[in-house]
Order: sequence, then C-alpha cells, then structure tokens
Amino acid sequence: MIASTLSLQQAIFAALTRQVALTTLLGGPRIYDTAPQPVTFPHITFGQSTLREASTATDPGDEHIFTLHVWSRAHSRRETHAIIHLLRSTLHDQPLPLTDHHLVNLRHEYSDCRRDPDGETFHGVVRLRAVTEPA
Repeated sequence: MIASTLSLQQAIFAALTRQVALTTLLGGPRIYDTAPQPVTFPHITFGQSTLREASTATDPGDEHIFTLHVWSRAHSRRETHAIIHLLRSTLHDQPLPLTDHHLVNLRHEYSDCRRDPDGETFHGVVRLRAVTEPA
C-alpha cells in the first residue's frame, strides 16, 4: 500500500500538470519537489507537509497539512497572485483520485505573497488541508 502522503502529493502533482492555464503561465510543467539548478522562473515547489492521525472510533484516517511555494522574478506581484489563484481553483474542494486511498476533502487554508530578502524574487505560499482514508 502506498503511503497516504505520497499518494496525495502524486495526485496534486498530476492535477497541477494537467491544468493548461497553470503550465502556460509557468512556461511548462515547472512543478518540483526540489527545483533543478539553475532554476527557471516562475516555478512551484512542494514545501513542508505534516501528517496527523484523524481516525474516528470506527474509521481510520489521516489529516494532511501541506504547503506549495510559488517563485517568481516578475517585476510585480501580479504573476505570483495569478499562479496562487490557479493553484487554489485547481485544488480547493476538488475530488482528486488517490492510489490506495480516498480523498475525503481538500481545502485551501490560506495564501501569502511577499518579496524575498534578495529583492528580486516574489514568494507565494499556499497552505492546504486534506483528509484521507484508506481505500
């Protein structure tokens, strides 16, 4: 059986790479676990993920909190906000198919956009929460 966290990440990656408007804005499927060097902007990376027990008295389950990072070197925040919007619309409340698990829900918790200390890069953060159960 594949771990629920890995199954969820694979489903999210697949949903994002199928989103034509997103891959067009990124200039290709630039969605990475670890960005290659040298990196091309804009791109998205998977960030921290947390797994918590979410079983009930009768059913097993997992709660996932995970972060996606958006990286842009555009001259304004517009590109970062556009990418964040596409991430949210692609993932929030969507019924993604998982391997060996069932997605109970997937919710956007918050987004943030800031300029990095390098003064060149805009950094977007998208936090999502999901609940899964074994299939």
